[in-house]
Amino acid sequence: MRRAGNSIRLYRNGVLHTQYNPLHPIGGNLWDLFLIPAFFFNPPAIRRVLVLGVGGGAVIRLLNRFVGPEEIIGVELNPVHIQVARRFFGIGRNQATLVCADAAEWIREYRGPPFDLIVDDIFGEESGEPERAVVADSSWFSQLTSRLSRKGILVLNFASLTELKSCAWFHDPDVQARFKAAFQLTKPQYENTVAAFLTEHATSRQLRQNLARVPGLDPDIKSTRISYRIRSI
Repeated sequence: MRRAGNSIRLYRNGVLHTQYNPLHPIGGNLWDLFLIPAFFFNPPAIRRVLVLGVGGGAVIRLLNRFVGPEEIIGVELNPVHIQVARRFFGIGRNQATLVCADAAEWIREYRGPPFDLIVDDIFGEESGEPERAVVADSSWFSQLTSRLSRKGILVLNFASLTELKSCAWFHDPDVQARFKAAFQLTKPQYENTVAAFLTEHATSRQLRQNLARVPGLDPDIKSTRISYRIRSI
């Protein structure tokens, strides 16, 4: 754990896993990109959320503050991360149900109701560099989409654009057929590419218009600190 002013940061093996500032929740960092896809539609029809790879829980804090879903389930392999999320990042039981489990096994065994938003941020490290812990192949896409609601949104974090382009979306027509729109979101200061896959048609213009309606998220107001680059894939 490290602090930089009011920001709380979680590192593991030299890799930054979570950053959150309760005074400025939209901080211009990577975790903003996990929140943004929730606003492709107005109002956001996000009642049930699944977060795979909780880290410190920054995305959970953001979703509770700006979306207010009825339920968030967070699945995290590392029990220390869960302790940190609760103690330092303020993820109480009213914020989310945190489950200590292997995300891939949890998904395979899950038989409950579907989710309106699934955020896949399952990462480990290799030689001090972040890398996905679950390959985004056809099987993984199939498992995730089977847990999505009819108008669900799937958000995946990739360590780089190259890693994104190696995922099943670019190589399997059956995966593409499950979604009616897909976008990549980036920030200049990060190598990561966050991909959003939507089961309903949407546009980036529509997203920007919807964000402008939310206090604290209007991209045209500099004080909001929200910024992103987006393009269809």
